[in-house]
Amino acid sequence: MAEKTQSGSWTLIRQVLQPYRLHLIAILAAMIVETIANLAAPWPLKVIIDDVAGHGHSSPVFSRIESALAGTQKMNLAVIMALSFLLIAIIGAVAGYIDNYITESVGQRVAHDLRMRTYHHLQRLSLSYYDTHATGGILSTITTDIQTVQSFASSSTLDILVDLLTIVSMLGLMFWLNWDFTLIALGVTPILLIFVFRFKKAVKKATREVRKQQSEIVSVVQQNLGSMQVIQAFGLQDHQEKELGTVSQAVIDAALKARRVKSLLSPIVSIVGAACTAVVLWRGAWLTVNEVMTVGALTVFLAYLTKFFKPVKDLATSTNAIAQVAVAVDRIEEVLDADNLIVERDDPVEIKNVAGKIEFSNVSFGYTEKPVLSNLNFTIDAGQFIGIVGPTGAGKSTVVSLIPRFYDPLLGSIKIDGVDVRDMKLSHLRDQIGYVLQDTVLFRATVAENIAFGRPGASEDEIIAAAKLANAHEFIMQMPGGYRAMVGERGSTLSGGQRQRIGIARVMIRNSPILLLDEPTAALDTESERLVVDALERLMDGKTVIAIAHRLSTIRDADRIMVISRGTVAEMGSHDELMAADGIYAALHSAQFTTDGKSEVPNAVRTTV
Repeated sequence: MAEKTQSGSWTLIRQVLQPYRLHLIAILAAMIVETIANLAAPWPLKVIIDDVAGHGHSSPVFSRIESALAGTQKMNLAVIMALSFLLIAIIGAVAGYIDNYITESVGQRVAHDLRMRTYHHLQRLSLSYYDTHATGGILSTITTDIQTVQSFASSSTLDILVDLLTIVSMLGLMFWLNWDFTLIALGVTPILLIFVFRFKKAVKKATREVRKQQSEIVSVVQQNLGSMQVIQAFGLQDHQEKELGTVSQAVIDAALKARRVKSLLSPIVSIVGAACTAVVLWRGAWLTVNEVMTVGALTVFLAYLTKFFKPVKDLATSTNAIAQVAVAVDRIEEVLDADNLIVERDDPVEIKNVAGKIEFSNVSFGYTEKPVLSNLNFTIDAGQFIGIVGPTGAGKSTVVSLIPRFYDPLLGSIKIDGVDVRDMKLSHLRDQIGYVLQDTVLFRATVAENIAFGRPGASEDEIIAAAKLANAHEFIMQMPGGYRAMVGERGSTLSGGQRQRIGIARVMIRNSPILLLDEPTAALDTESERLVVDALERLMDGKTVIAIAHRLSTIRDADRIMVISRGTVAEMGSHDELMAADGIYAALHSAQFTTDGKSEVPNAVRTTV
């Protein structure tokens, strides 16, 4: 399983890097030039030491240089070497700039592509996915984990190849300079690599635990910030701070445990490198004294030996980066591999001039293994007003959630104008449906933008007209800025009645033939309820309406009332028919409107709660 996951991780990395092949080639070329510059950098110093400042025995290559420069004064040679050193540094710097700029560009674009791909997938998942996954964990994946992949794509992807190239090139030059010295460095490299790969599994496990605990922090903070009013109302600030402190301490513990594992790599490589350098210094001193090796050659070898352990150390520490990106990609793939998608047909149907007839045929559904709806059957004719009532948990909200395909039924079919909703283009299906909830969700945007959310691109005149029909224009004009006034997150700066009227205006401007109402007046005061009910009556005119109600008076004038009990239709009929049947509806009515044996039935309103 681990191998499969790791293979899948690299598959995703390859997929996101695929569009940037040319960029990667340019990066690799720049890195090769930079590597060559690093390899060439010590050689001018060797010439200065051996041929300008001293009388060392030059290698055959430099003997030919000396012959070519016969008669050239030593200071002229020093100038040439100094300029060569500067030129090498400039070439290396330019290559480094190109490398850094393009790699950062690739990293940012890869992160953007991966972020959009993940978010695109999230938006097409069934709501059942969000029922079982914490929002904080999803936020952590789309931010922190994608940032980790970006960092890897920006730096580590080709660095590993260049480090390997540098090690091989340096070993070749070191063998050329002195093969027995080189064997010292080459002999410890396998030991280091064995050590690194033995720690790889431990590093990945520790990194995964850190990521898990960091997700918990995001979840706790996100939940608490979204519930601040409740926390303050119940005086639970200290309790919630303690909860965050516990999760935060868990992050500290996990991070320190991971750091203990990771911190072993760099010092071990440094100690081994220092030991090798000490041996070379001792051996090199003997060889130079005995004129077997020049001081310049020893200097170049020491420079290479020092640089040799840097890419070795980078390869060792890249285990951390690889472990981190593997964990990040695993978490991203958990989202991308989620298969509870709302899938569209390859050739979806679009109905022109939807009338709004709705049919449920043998529909069964459950959020878990326990069924919520079982063999549900009913038909609503176009333009009808249907009320739905029933005990709490009977499945009333589930019925209206299945129509726009927030979920798909496990069995049976749901049809609109005779077409199965699963055969319809999803965006077209949802364009036919207006949704007013008990708690309207508004966005942190202007009032006009919140209304236009129902139909993006709506004109200012259309927005104002919808607001007037929803009885919202008057209070909007009293706000500072009017339609350009900013609405707080989730509508926190507005009253419940104001939020509902903006929500109704949003559905007004959509003008869909099917309207689903889920108790939109349940939490309102009398005056706000009157304004909302008045707006709803305008909204409902000529539409197919399904209204979930707890206040039975609000659906008394419905064409039909459907009683849902234990996941199926227990009763259906008009108010008078159901009262005469003396069944569940009559019992609910009696319990809700009878006080001291006297019936207190308010005036009926042809709308929903």
